[in-house]
Amino acid sequence: MIPKIRTGTDRAFPLIDYLFGPGKHEEHTNQHLVASWNNFAPDPGPNPERHQVAKLANQLDQPVKALGKRAPANKIWHCSLRTAPGDRHLDDAEWAAIARRIVHATGIAPEGDTAACRWVAVRHADDHIHIAATLVRQDGRLAALSFDKRKAQAEARLIEKEYGLRQLNPGDGTAAKNPTSQEQWKAERTGRTETPRESLREAVRQAVAGAAGEEEFFTRLREAGLRVKLRHAPSGDVLGYSVALPGDRNRDGEPIWFPGSTLAPDLSLPRIRRRLDTAPATATTETDNRPTRSGRSAPARRRREAAGTAERAAAVLDQDDDEAAAHLVGAGELLDALAQTSPAATRTELRDAARAFERATRSHVRAENADIRALRSAARGIVHAGSALGRGEDGGTTAMVLSTLVLVALAAARWHSARGHAQQAAASRQTAEHLRTAYQQAAATPMRTMREIGRALPEGERRRHDTTIRTVLGSAGTQQGPAREHDALAAVLAEAEKAGHDPKALLEKAVDRRELETARNTTDVLVWRIRRLADLPANPERPRTRTTAGTRARTAPAQARTTQPAPTQPVTDPRRPAPHR
Repeated sequence: MIPKIRTGTDRAFPLIDYLFGPGKHEEHTNQHLVASWNNFAPDPGPNPERHQVAKLANQLDQPVKALGKRAPANKIWHCSLRTAPGDRHLDDAEWAAIARRIVHATGIAPEGDTAACRWVAVRHADDHIHIAATLVRQDGRLAALSFDKRKAQAEARLIEKEYGLRQLNPGDGTAAKNPTSQEQWKAERTGRTETPRESLREAVRQAVAGAAGEEEFFTRLREAGLRVKLRHAPSGDVLGYSVALPGDRNRDGEPIWFPGSTLAPDLSLPRIRRRLDTAPATATTETDNRPTRSGRSAPARRRREAAGTAERAAAVLDQDDDEAAAHLVGAGELLDALAQTSPAATRTELRDAARAFERATRSHVRAENADIRALRSAARGIVHAGSALGRGEDGGTTAMVLSTLVLVALAAARWHSARGHAQQAAASRQTAEHLRTAYQQAAATPMRTMREIGRALPEGERRRHDTTIRTVLGSAGTQQGPAREHDALAAVLAEAEKAGHDPKALLEKAVDRRELETARNTTDVLVWRIRRLADLPANPERPRTRTTAGTRARTAPAQARTTQPAPTQPVTDPRRPAPHR
């Protein structure tokens, strides 16, 4: 159950008129009261006359009017309560009981307080109600509201459990602000897939990812096509910033600006400056982005380096230390960098992963001295290297870094769960699922090639590598033949051996890097880890097909034709006349 609370400066009539009206999209049906402060408030009912709505609004406003000029600026309190999709439909009596619990918990109308604020609960849909209350008590005092949103959320968690509804994760006040209903309706009306608030939040996060300083951050915002407005002090120093989407204007034709702090708590300029100052990203030179002699492109090299950095971040998260909170922020920047530079096949899932992980990067835990320069520099390198291809070495190294980031997301889920951060832990697990989907898309071709290479190994060599795998991993493979699930792992061990590495020592080193219990496919994790440790190409060459007897028979006539002597007389076409001599 999701409670949303707002306060307003108007009196009761505009809100009551809306609640009993048809709605902005004719979505209100069978409008009626389910509860009120005295159980005798007049119910305008569906399709009411204007005077009926005014009668109810006037009764709510009586305590406010009695104060005259002493009335508070905020006069109306509005709370909407909505059940989650898939929940059973509650009847009017159940909604009435829930409304009374909410006004009691928030201090609007404590149970037994006959001089409390006046309020009504209106139902005009199956899945939600609206509670409208005035903020002046009937005895003339102002409502004693404190932490009403937090109290409403806590009561909603109890209601979910008692009424058998879907139980949502409790928050801790660090989540970004959700789009308002007006923003959502406007997005639908203008054909947007998301609200400007959500688009701007993602664009600002991506601009921060790996930025070396404040100037570069603002430059990236402008290069992304956003309007940027800076707020200056009298001295000329920049105090804050606001962003707007081109074309997003209010009814007066003016741009709709969003200060960074309203997009997310950690996107205010002071918080961004703190990140840039305490964890500066290492500069990336243009020459570093040129292809190397090995043929690896800049995106491939940066992704390979990022995989090692992410693996070290996962190890920090496993230590269950508060310093890991900073590494979550760095991992979030790495995801944002990948989301804006990845191939089209994985871009959607990576954007969803970055958006989900954003929630996991914020909590009340503060890391004072954590060093996340490596993560921020890895993000910077990926951004400056540009977009990666979905094939070849670019595609293989994308799979390599995604395989590691899945483990980072799972480590983040464990870290948050140990501290009771339910929303952040759920966001981390959701991130892992998006990353797994993106990994399957990126790894399909190189993993298939490695399995083919493993199956094509000579029998003696394959048995030798399979024995190494069983010894190190303790696998219960059959003794009669190789374990088919280890085809790719055997292939990479054979490739590493040809490059001069000890296969057993390399596999042991890969296993010791981190526990593998959370990995759904241990082989895949080890394959990419070994390829990185041994500096093997991320996209191996497909094995050559062996020549068969049938192939030799088909090529024999062609070979025979090339060895026959040329005819002494020219061959003429009988359909053409003989040439004149």
